[in-house]
Amino acid sequence: MKKVQPPDQIYLFPNKLVDEVFHSTTEGIMITDNQMNILLVNTAFEMVTGFSQEEVRGKNPRILQSGKQDELFYAHMWNTIKTKGAWQGEIWNKRKNGDIYPELLSISSIMNDQGEITYFFGVFSDIFHEKVVEKELEEMTITDPLTNIGNRNFFNESLNNLIHISKQNEYKHAVLFIDLDRFKQINESIGNDGGDLILTEVANRINSIVQRKDIFARYGGDEFLMTLNNINHQKEAAYYAKEITKLLNRPFYINGDEIYITSSIGISIYPQDGISAKKLIHKADKAMYFAKQNGRNQYAFYFEELKSDSKRLLLLESELRKAIQKKEFTIYYQPKVSIEKQEIIGVEALVRWQNEKLGFVSPGEFIPYAEDTGLIIPLSEVIIEKVCLDIIDWRNKGILHVLVSINIASLHFQQDDFIERINSILMQYNCSPRQLELELTERTIMNDTEGIVGKLIKLKNMGFKLSIDDFGTGYSSLSYLNRFPLNYLKIDGSFIKQITSLKDKQAIVDCIILLAHRLHIKVVAEGVETKEQVKLLKEMGCDIIQGYYYSRPIPSKELLDFFELWEIHKRERNVL
Repeated sequence: MKKVQPPDQIYLFPNKLVDEVFHSTTEGIMITDNQMNILLVNTAFEMVTGFSQEEVRGKNPRILQSGKQDELFYAHMWNTIKTKGAWQGEIWNKRKNGDIYPELLSISSIMNDQGEITYFFGVFSDIFHEKVVEKELEEMTITDPLTNIGNRNFFNESLNNLIHISKQNEYKHAVLFIDLDRFKQINESIGNDGGDLILTEVANRINSIVQRKDIFARYGGDEFLMTLNNINHQKEAAYYAKEITKLLNRPFYINGDEIYITSSIGISIYPQDGISAKKLIHKADKAMYFAKQNGRNQYAFYFEELKSDSKRLLLLESELRKAIQKKEFTIYYQPKVSIEKQEIIGVEALVRWQNEKLGFVSPGEFIPYAEDTGLIIPLSEVIIEKVCLDIIDWRNKGILHVLVSINIASLHFQQDDFIERINSILMQYNCSPRQLELELTERTIMNDTEGIVGKLIKLKNMGFKLSIDDFGTGYSSLSYLNRFPLNYLKIDGSFIKQITSLKDKQAIVDCIILLAHRLHIKVVAEGVETKEQVKLLKEMGCDIIQGYYYSRPIPSKELLDFFELWEIHKRERNVL
């Protein structure tokens, strides 16, 4: 509490020095009576607020209020002044022209000898420029300069704040760790500037579906993190992961080139996977690597020890059995292109499984498990049924002759009633064997050779096309190859990947093609990704190309669009 000279001396300023100091200070000053009527302001007040002394004298200071503080704020401020005699803090006020600005304000009450409040004395400084600098510095520490979204510090701090708030309720949140597949190779091929353009576009695409309440940031390099706040079920996280995958599967146009990238996404859930930002990020990162190791371009939820965890194996088996019963699988198709005629001569059917509890389960995980448990037989029959339904759909839309290749597991093929069961499915859906190509591995056809040959001959006579898949990775004797009634031989992608860099791989592929042609078998090269590989395979006389160079595996609806676009571009090439 301050005791000062009588009010008349303050108001009239008999002392010239005091008057000069009052008006020359750079801080704004306002004096009011105990009823909050403005008595006096200084020159700095007039300069900052735009109000002259004549305009404010006798009025209440609320004429400066910006509306950014609520009634509770002012009630607390005046309570502090009345109980402690003074208050200091930041406040947003309004200038005469309507501009809102921040100021650092100190208010003191002035009392007479009887302890009664007679005046209020306010001193303030305009801190607008300080706030601008403060905001710029803050943005520099929490913003990624390339993508203009939050950075690692921003994400960690924001997630910790979210967790702190969530401890008081039962909110559930998801953390998505997004990593671009093979970005290092892409960056090396198009240069750092092109890589930066891709990263910026990735941020923009993902940001377009981020909700205001959620957190999104570039965590470093080609890694991005986002949260889904207050979710009801983890399937919401699965939905967003699928949406992100779709967004990033669209082509990127960089300096006239069409670039395709994929992403691997790991998901952890608060609080079941952790109650700290560090743990949640670590477990989402671990799940992301699991997704990457099992095929990329997919997502996975975190499970303790992931694939090796007994709980996951139990859940995998129970969910796989349910999925087979309910036929909860989707078939994707990857086109096969005649390298000479540039025509689509068929597609390969590839199964995909999206599970509510497990998320996206890679074929590299559930197919081997299905083979180990015998579930591969009913699963294979579900796949054949799904393919038949798609063939019917294509037929209804005018696409009549699409050869679909289906991978046949060894255990399934070895069943005594294999031919009868597969034929029964085709008859049920009124599909012809002539539209199916059965892909078998080397190991499958090398077991019980005499019995296998008879079964293959019977299938071929029914109209099925036959091929050996992943040729070169097994242990078959080439002397037996001419005994099998094969239409196609598919060279394993591990050979194709290195044919432009390793001479021995090139020589092996060249010999396989020559051998197959001598036996009147057409050759399919899988895993083709570059123009250089296509050129070299064409020089070697390879018949058919399959791989990302032409198309990734796509669902049936997109396949129909692919057919249409292929024909349009084909006509354009013919015109030119």
